[in-house]
This record gives sequence, structure tokens and C-alpha cells, in this order.
Amino acid sequence: MTKDIVMLHGANEGGWCFDRFKAVFEGLGWSCHTPDLIGHGTKAADAAKTLVGIGMADYRAELEAFLKTVPPQPVLFGHSMGAVLAQLLAASGLARALILVAPAPRSGILPPTDAEKQLGQDLMGLGPFWKTVINPDFDLARVYTLNRVPEAEQRAVFDRFGPESGRAFFELFFWMFDRSGATVVDTNAVSCPVLCLVGADDRIVSPQTARATAEPYRNATFWELQGHGHMLVLEPGADTIARRIAEWIPG
Repeated sequence: MTKDIVMLHGANEGGWCFDRFKAVFEGLGWSCHTPDLIGHGTKAADAAKTLVGIGMADYRAELEAFLKTVPPQPVLFGHSMGAVLAQLLAASGLARALILVAPAPRSGILPPTDAEKQLGQDLMGLGPFWKTVINPDFDLARVYTLNRVPEAEQRAVFDRFGPESGRAFFELFFWMFDRSGATVVDTNAVSCPVLCLVGADDRIVSPQTARATAEPYRNATFWELQGHGHMLVLEPGADTIARRIAEWIPG
């Protein structure tokens, strides 16, 4: 059986966010793929223009094409927005196992916490944000996204963030108004084992949201990790989490 794992990054990120996980998995004999989405990471040149109007369907199509370049049915690993994309791909039979880390809400999951509701309110305060791109803000990131990254490292991580498509944010957080249904996942079509994990201190994706993500899957395992936030893939202890995930993956 192939030991290929494809790690899908979240909003404002790039494949770079998996550097620590990638090192662990490669050390365990895995072929680890960390593609950058349109306008992200190594593809970030002119992102402010490139990402205007780009939606989840565009990201999905890009990843479907990428998966044709790796052995069939790899393990799919998604962080935040990437976890929604991973679910969409798995529902098409493209994964042998599915790992969802701090999964952004797919269609049908409402925000249960004040922090998640505030995020939606903040987006509404930007006006018609779906028509443009959204640039990261350090003051917000250090409170919501980087709260479990050591303070001395927060700026360096933030400086690697880039713009994100406003349309993608709209489709994720305002799915009830998205007539295209871009984040609708046929959970009944996902037959592979699913691991869903979240940091107990995640202020973007609460443990309640992550549990709602895992709940419909017939063969799901859920972990709530104490002392971790949204960026647990690069927080202190990331190597230990990566090894634990690798041990979970069915042979």
C-alpha cells in the first residue's frame, strides 16, 4: 500500500506551514506532498489580483489535477480550509484515510461559540468582501490564530501569511447564502477512516465545531488536544502530534 500523504493548507497559508509535520512523516518513510493553492505560498506572486473571484471549486479543481500526479488514493490531510477541501476530495473516493486538523466548517455547521460568531461579524464589517481579497492582520492573528504560538515567534509566522480570496471566505463562513453549494460535502460518500483533531484553545475552529465535523462519519476518531490552538501544525509539540497521527493511520 502506498505511503503517500497529501497535506492541504488553510486560508492565508501555504505548504510551508507543514514543514515540521513533513519532516516527521518523511523520517517515517512517507512521501509527503504539500501543494500550494492558487495565490498561496510559492504561487503568491500577484495574489491580490490572482485571488479575486477564486472560490472553493477552483481550489478543488486544482487539487484534483494535482492528485493525478501522485499514486492513487493517498492519505489526505487538511488544515482549516484545507480540511474542507480534503472532505470534498474524499467524498469523490480520492483518499484511503482522511485527517482533518482544526477543520473549518463545511456547509451545514453553524458557529457555536462567541469567538466564531465574532469572526463572521468581523467579515461582514468589511463590506462586500467576497468581491476582493482579505489581507491578514497581525493584531487579529496573534489573538485568534497564533495564540498558542510563542510570542517571540508570532511575527515570523505571520510574515509568511498572504492574502486570501474573499469569495472562499464567503463560501466557508456564509455557506447558507452560497447558491453554488461550494462547501457541501456528501458525508455518506466518505467510507475511509477519518481522524479529526482540534486544539482546546483554538479560537477560529472550536472543539464543538470540530466535533460537528466528525460526527456524521461512520468510521471517525476525534482528538481534542489540550494546550493547542489553531496552528497546532507548527506550535510547540507539533512533532509529537505528527508522530501520533502517523501511528493512527491504518496500515
